Amino acid sequence: MNPARKPLIAGNWKMNAGGAAGCALAADVARGTTAHDRVEVLVAPPFTALAAVAHELSGTAVAVAAQNLHPKASGAYTGEVSGPMLLEAGATSVIVGHSERRALFGDSDAVVAEKVAAALAQGLRPIACVGETLEEREAGRTLEVVGRQLDAFVRLLAERPGFGVVAYEPVWAIGTGRTAGPEQAQEVHAALRARLAAVSPTLAQQTRILYGGSVKADNARALLAEADVDGALVGGAALDAAAFVAISAAAQALAGAPS
Repeated sequence: MNPARKPLIAGNWKMNAGGAAGCALAADVARGTTAHDRVEVLVAPPFTALAAVAHELSGTAVAVAAQNLHPKASGAYTGEVSGPMLLEAGATSVIVGHSERRALFGDSDAVVAEKVAAALAQGLRPIACVGETLEEREAGRTLEVVGRQLDAFVRLLAERPGFGVVAYEPVWAIGTGRTAGPEQAQEVHAALRARLAAVSPTLAQQTRILYGGSVKADNARALLAEADVDGALVGGAALDAAAFVAISAAAQALAGAPS
């Protein structure tokens, strides 16, 4: 963790807590992170709970993100949700290119870039995800794959350095209980930062790179202690307020530690 970049702990609820349970979870997260002033905390509920959760969190320091968006601002796209709609519902950020969107819904690198562009155009902070499959890692292609994925949208991020966020989430570690070790995570994060630096040193210095992939209270501190890990994109543990608060507390402690 670099003290120049405020750590971001983001909770992706996926297709869970889409109603009253989401409001209760959000309230518990807000209460538990009240003193975490050195950390940016956000939660990403399903679309059905977005406005209600944003209302629940009004007046707190916890922000709200959406889990996806359509590249167009409006139109005949039944079942889709646009950037302006997300803003009106209370979201300030949006997750783009999550591995589940890529694998299950066909979001290609080009589509992810379109969505990053749409988010930026609407003033939504994109949390743009990259990550390799187990087969790609075992073939020694991790840096090639995440580099290609980053290249699809990196120049869009360079238009507003430090606003967008990159999340490295190894596909093989999402929801499996397997986690990239701190050294593995740092290796990829450092490579991603070098790729950002090739576009702009300012972009590299200011862009937060999150780690996502079975982040839990018991492994968060070790992951977050790495120099180029600027926070976490939390999945399963984000549905347990106590566990999510503990991850935020680890970031808070590290952010206050002497460099």
